[in-house]
Amino acid sequence: MSLKILTIVGARPQFIKAAAVSRAIRETDGLSEVMVHTGQHFDPNMSDVFFEELDIPRPRHHLDIHGGGHGDMTGRMLMAIEPIMLAEKPDWVVVYGDTNSTLAGSLAASKLHIPVAHVEAGLRSFNRRMPEEINRLVTDHLSALHLCPTATAVANLAAEGVTAGVHHVGDVMYDATLFVTGKAEKSSTILTSLGLAPKAYALATIHRAENTADRQQLLAVVQFLQERSRKFPVVLPLHPRTRQAASALGVDLDGLKVIDPVGYLDMAKLLHNAVEVYTDSGGVQKEAYFHSVPCITLRDETEWTETVTHGWNRLWKQPGHAVRRDIDEYGTGRAAYDVTRLLSAGSPR
Repeated sequence: MSLKILTIVGARPQFIKAAAVSRAIRETDGLSEVMVHTGQHFDPNMSDVFFEELDIPRPRHHLDIHGGGHGDMTGRMLMAIEPIMLAEKPDWVVVYGDTNSTLAGSLAASKLHIPVAHVEAGLRSFNRRMPEEINRLVTDHLSALHLCPTATAVANLAAEGVTAGVHHVGDVMYDATLFVTGKAEKSSTILTSLGLAPKAYALATIHRAENTADRQQLLAVVQFLQERSRKFPVVLPLHPRTRQAASALGVDLDGLKVIDPVGYLDMAKLLHNAVEVYTDSGGVQKEAYFHSVPCITLRDETEWTETVTHGWNRLWKQPGHAVRRDIDEYGTGRAAYDVTRLLSAGSPR
């Protein structure tokens, strides 16, 4: 029996995670995949380049939906995804992470009684002012299969009464990091083009609404980065949202080495050779650990609590890092194959 998987992606971190799982699907008998790209990330440097560099099959359906408020974007995605699901008739819908694309995919599937598998289930920041937290909560309570990256995520779901279909599979982003790091070290020329030496610069990313919607908050984050830049250059691949916000709110980025968004190979090279990472991205926090680089998270909380307790990460308003220890919860780089094994077990319908 062949099972059809409909995968919903739309943002940079989802392309990375889907790359690992898609490779495992192609190597698994009895599974086929149809990919839908919502268009949530539409800049070529944040979308097209990832499909090229990570060997991801081109999406069969590209919806080109981006911009607007959360309700507007999610609603347009729902309207576009539903007829695709009706036409494709998948056995599973697979969603990743915590974006509007995640929410729209899980809502559309659940209303059509198609079982949802959520990769990165169970993560919680416990801050419901974050739109990502709402997306996680709703998606988890609509899903039939919860594919958790950590034991903490399993415990979070249990605390909410979700115990059926819950599995600790490890982190598929770790799979992707292992796949790409050697390739990036050999092929990426980003350090040379920027005039950087290994372990002589820091890397920063800013994109979340909580840091870009308010002038005082964005100014505080930028001033923190400017203070760090007195020690070594801070490279900032500038997210389109942040570029627009800095311009509209009159926040000066002087003193930072601002560059355009980069592809995954260049980002892996920058991460691997940085001395520190400053970010509000959940994915980049983990990637910093995968590359053995200490991180400072530009938020007041993190869903990746084990990176803090194990000394690789700290919140920007807290004192220094804890003693560093290895994190075993993320697995051995075979999480994607555990995901496909569980999908192969069959649809619960």
